[in-house]
Amino acid sequence: MGDVWAFGRDSGFVVGQELVGFDVESTDGVIGHVERLEDEPGKQHLVVDTGVWKFGRSVLIPAGAVTVVDGEEQKVKVAASREQIKSAPRFTTDSETTDHGYLAEVGAYYVSLRG
Repeated sequence: MGDVWAFGRDSGFVVGQELVGFDVESTDGVIGHVERLEDEPGKQHLVVDTGVWKFGRSVLIPAGAVTVVDGEEQKVKVAASREQIKSAPRFTTDSETTDHGYLAEVGAYYVSLRG
């Protein structure tokens, strides 16, 4: 299935594509919108603002969990349910996006969802 920290070749992601503001959809509904995109090779991920009415926090989703990037509809689809995303290691500060231990924990969690 490829690297958890890279967009899959068949996801529809185009290098340099701006995803900020795109809706993010889990396997069972919209969870929020893309707040930030980290496009650095080896640690590509989305920070998703779930809003106070969803999980009440932002979540970090590795690029490898993205199944579809639809530029026309401004939508990103993720191969995880709302509950799985909510149960992922908690994202609290931007400094965690450079913390190798935290990124390893998040990566291992999303790899475990692949079954």
